[in-house]
Amino acid sequence: MYFLAIAADYDGTTAEDGVVHAGTLAALQRFKETGRRLMLVTGRELSDLESVCPDLPIFDRVVAENGALIYDPASKEQRLIAPPPPPIFVGRLIERGIQPLSVGRSIVATWRPNETAVLEVIRDLGLELQIIFNKGAVMVLPAGVNKAAGLAVALRELELSAHNVVAVGDAENDHAFMRACGCSAAVANALPLLKDEADIVLNGARGAGVVELVERICADDAALIPAERHGIPLGTVEERTEVLIEPHRGSVLIAGQSGIGKSTLATALTEKMLEREFQFCVFDPEGDYTELEHAVSLGDPGTPPQDNDVLKLLANGDNVVVNTQNFALTERPTYFAKLLPQIASLRLRTGRPHWLLIDEAHHLMPAARDEVRLLPPDDGLAVIFITVHPEEVSVDVLQSVATLVAVGDTGAQVIEAFCSAALIDVPSEMPTPEGDEILVWSPYTGLAPRLVCAYKPRQAHKRHTRKYAAGDLGEDESFYFRGPAESLNLRAQNLILFLQIAEGVDGPTWEHHRQRRDYSGWFRDVIKDPELAAEAEAIESDSSFDAQQSRKKISDAVSRRYTAPASARKP
Repeated sequence: MYFLAIAADYDGTTAEDGVVHAGTLAALQRFKETGRRLMLVTGRELSDLESVCPDLPIFDRVVAENGALIYDPASKEQRLIAPPPPPIFVGRLIERGIQPLSVGRSIVATWRPNETAVLEVIRDLGLELQIIFNKGAVMVLPAGVNKAAGLAVALRELELSAHNVVAVGDAENDHAFMRACGCSAAVANALPLLKDEADIVLNGARGAGVVELVERICADDAALIPAERHGIPLGTVEERTEVLIEPHRGSVLIAGQSGIGKSTLATALTEKMLEREFQFCVFDPEGDYTELEHAVSLGDPGTPPQDNDVLKLLANGDNVVVNTQNFALTERPTYFAKLLPQIASLRLRTGRPHWLLIDEAHHLMPAARDEVRLLPPDDGLAVIFITVHPEEVSVDVLQSVATLVAVGDTGAQVIEAFCSAALIDVPSEMPTPEGDEILVWSPYTGLAPRLVCAYKPRQAHKRHTRKYAAGDLGEDESFYFRGPAESLNLRAQNLILFLQIAEGVDGPTWEHHRQRRDYSGWFRDVIKDPELAAEAEAIESDSSFDAQQSRKKISDAVSRRYTAPASARKP
């Protein structure tokens, strides 16, 4: 379920001649029974609305006076978000004989052709007021107050994302709130310009159109998503055509060898999400995203992330990075399996977070752990999985993948590994990526993979120092001080331990690894720091240094670049 609410205009949309017909009301009730929400967004004053619409309690919120007043029918609470009209303004209108004239809590309303006289009064008094038209109606409100502003307040009260709301209207004053929602619909009797801008033009007029919209959302839901507004740009193909990943198509898997740009691509995607005001949550097992811009990072090598903190920040609308470095590799899948349903529950209630990015997916959702399942396919949470080893990821995850992104020049092998693990056929044709190109493939479309020039992030993606300074790089990527006779087996699983062990090993052991260029090789291949590797190799190659001198110089080079956090846990 992607769309969680309808925000509907009243006159000319939900109502005909001021009355909501029984068929329309029944459809709205069916909509509510699916667990979704309803909001009424109208230019009418609340007292007037209550007199003509006894069924207001069906709505979770009413935005009245064209955005100035928020009303909760359940609690009867009213919230005025705009100042009342200046008495001098109302008095001057009365003096000029403006009729009809209605004065609400904030709105002042009349009818055409009185707009010229109203504008003259505003100009003469030097007031910061605006005129908004609603077909024949002329409404005056404080600057910046419109249906979109009022709806935004209502959505905050209901903890709903505007991306997951469908707006429906018919007149000029509906443009703003329809643009603000994730999908817009115009009833058949709507003004031509409103129809031109709407994502959906309904066949039915007024209430019949609303009934049609309800039926389409309940039957099709995510199929109504406007791709150009909800899709996240991944990159471009020839002639600068953008390639989008869409939240309702299924999950995305980014795979490829270590250190070739998977996390960099993921960072670029988060920037595109920010541009389109989508909220994201990143699961970060290795500390690669701790400094991600416009996101709050929870957890570090010495402190585990707290579930309540994660959920509170997400509920508040913040982007969150969940750093699980503190957990042992064997603990991460269990933690993830515990937190994921809580995030899914938040998503079902609020529409947020819109995207979940799961790095090192083979750690969090491994093939060997049967209890770690992907979210149900209809929950609406879009997921991007990132891994070096697709063959080690849960088959449930792999078979949910609608878009596979293979990064690096071994893209063909990545796709083959994916197909083998997901138990699907390998595509017959695979182009070879060059330079910054990536291979993008939709496994279940029958189409061949295509080459895409991936977007790059504005922020330089950092292989975060905490991961290498104080994290656990795993047995395969740790440095082992063994010595010339292989009599030692001292494991350094991060750079801090490397420095500590290096300080204590005997001279022959240190020299053995220096002469083999083991230090620079580890910095280059595992730490992914070519500058540190080059500096270390120069030290390794300089025969004028003895063991103590070379040890100090390499230690100084490491210390300049990497500093462990004060709270880093000693392994």
